[in-house]
Amino acid sequence: MLPTDISLLPVLGRPTLSADGRYAVVGVTRPDLNLDENVNELWLAETDGTAPARRLTRGPYDGAPAFSPDGRWLAFQRPGPDGSGQVHLMPMGGGDAFPVTSLPMGAGQPVWSPDSRRIAYTSRVPQPGRYQKGVPAANEAPRRITTLRFMADGFGYTFDRPRQVFVTDPFSEELTTTQVTSGEYDHSDVAWSPDGELLTFVAGRHETHADDLRNDIWLSAPDGTGLRALTSGGLVLGCPRFTPDGRNVVFAAEPLNAENRAFATSSFGLWTVLVDGSAPPLRLTDPEPYHLSFASQMIVPGNEGVYFANDHQGEVNLVLVPYDGAEPKPVLTGHRQVNGYAVAEGPNGVTVAAVVSSAGSAGDLVLVRNGVEREVTSFGSELRSRASLLPVEEFTATGDDGYELHGWVVRPAGEGPHPVILQLKGGPFTQWGYTLNGPASFEEAQVYASAGYAVVLGNPRGTSGYGQAHGMYALADLPRRTAKDLLTLLDAALEAPDLDSDRVGTQGGSFGGYMSAWMAAHHGDRFRATIGERGCYAIDSHFASADDGVNNSIALYGPDTERWADASPLTYVDQISTPMLLIQSEEDRHTPMEQSQRMFVALKMRGVPVELLLFPGEGHDMSRTGLPSHRLARYEAILEWWARHL
Repeated sequence: MLPTDISLLPVLGRPTLSADGRYAVVGVTRPDLNLDENVNELWLAETDGTAPARRLTRGPYDGAPAFSPDGRWLAFQRPGPDGSGQVHLMPMGGGDAFPVTSLPMGAGQPVWSPDSRRIAYTSRVPQPGRYQKGVPAANEAPRRITTLRFMADGFGYTFDRPRQVFVTDPFSEELTTTQVTSGEYDHSDVAWSPDGELLTFVAGRHETHADDLRNDIWLSAPDGTGLRALTSGGLVLGCPRFTPDGRNVVFAAEPLNAENRAFATSSFGLWTVLVDGSAPPLRLTDPEPYHLSFASQMIVPGNEGVYFANDHQGEVNLVLVPYDGAEPKPVLTGHRQVNGYAVAEGPNGVTVAAVVSSAGSAGDLVLVRNGVEREVTSFGSELRSRASLLPVEEFTATGDDGYELHGWVVRPAGEGPHPVILQLKGGPFTQWGYTLNGPASFEEAQVYASAGYAVVLGNPRGTSGYGQAHGMYALADLPRRTAKDLLTLLDAALEAPDLDSDRVGTQGGSFGGYMSAWMAAHHGDRFRATIGERGCYAIDSHFASADDGVNNSIALYGPDTERWADASPLTYVDQISTPMLLIQSEEDRHTPMEQSQRMFVALKMRGVPVELLLFPGEGHDMSRTGLPSHRLARYEAILEWWARHL
């Protein structure tokens, strides 16, 4: 697999199903190397298999499809004349799509009312005088910041343009639109009640809403009246959805501590709360084995329970969680990952449309009807026919405390001995797994192995997918406990005679970048060179400069600021002699550029071979969502670095 094969790795969004289960539509994003942009199209599949899936729109920026319940219309996002994404409608009986919103800052995911007459969505509402068309940002008035959370990576300032809930009648002559919420609070994840009389959504509307992570489930009428909360703190949550009988709202949530801050490695579970507010929320899933996958971040209530995508030892399994909290039932499992899905329940049975990826696919649309599974797109087979994918070999390693760890090796062709890259993932509470799509996929391992390197990947304690105790273990001393498990995995892999233990490098991004620097400082004798990408190297300044640095720093490294120096790689820069390549996006607000600058200058002043590769106009996720030319340039630089040092 070559770097240019990223054009064969489309990313499929959340699918939508017609109410009768006959049709599925999914957004497909593919890097276009010629245009140097990421093109977004909509694809249509007939679930009875009578015809192959086909391109419904040619974009180039269409996404977020949603069938109306009566099946007559498809709502989706498409840029309006000013470039902001607006809700458009396409008649499924034939005809051109047309816009039904024209908000200054665009409209979010469309959500149909049960009677197919109204559409709810969120849109950011700027403060007066902010973000006006034709007014350069440099000409705006200064911003007065009074809260800890006021910006977001990939977006910019948030506090002066909060998201509000809107409802539009797309069939009225004037496109009647109601702003349902108001104020300085952010609102998200809107959904309708089965009778269309209520909306539910997520918002932090408490006094310290922009200083902590607490948010709550709220209800209101579609005209904004009757606003009330269903929860009262203690949780960070999302995805509220009414149950089919309208009596409950189910949602995904993680408990917070007394200061409304996250625990970093606690499980995101499934919860339920009565709409009448007569009882507190109840957790339906056991926090030890069940954690809502970062790859999915969605739930769908059905007649018999809630569909829930669960991290499990590198897999993401779709399970059905009964409303009584009984043991979840498998729907889609195996060595693969379910990244998004839709469900239609009717007289002909249950149809599930799911985006499923694997070690040999970035994602295909899979249909399950009454237990029979069928793949209806062929993106994975196209990849495998045009690129050579190497086998992904699973292995286990046992620590000196007897704990078993899970990892993989991707070997190059030939007998070896092969130079080795220990690839470290971000998170930390995510998982390497069976996919070529996403932040912890096998995509990069395939590219590096094809270039002649054996790539070792593993899930140390602190990751998701192996139970909450597995995740929580590392927090007592995050860098040292993580490093110990990583070296256990590496040593087990190096027992193979075709891997060269004298030629090993380490590479990682985000938390993986942090750990790469930590390993260079504390175990540098094991590695010829290292690559740290978008990493946190000095917790004290990351705490203040990152978009959510306060919450992340405290969650991962504790509230005792005196401990932060002990856990910061920059503290031990005098111990680093390993050549280091630092990769950083200039617009990264999650691990800001100052982190890489500080490490670069400190190493440079000490005469350590160090280089800093900066990408303009990119944020934290550049390696996955950046300009295709930037993604290729990144691969070129990484492969040149390893050729030079390994």
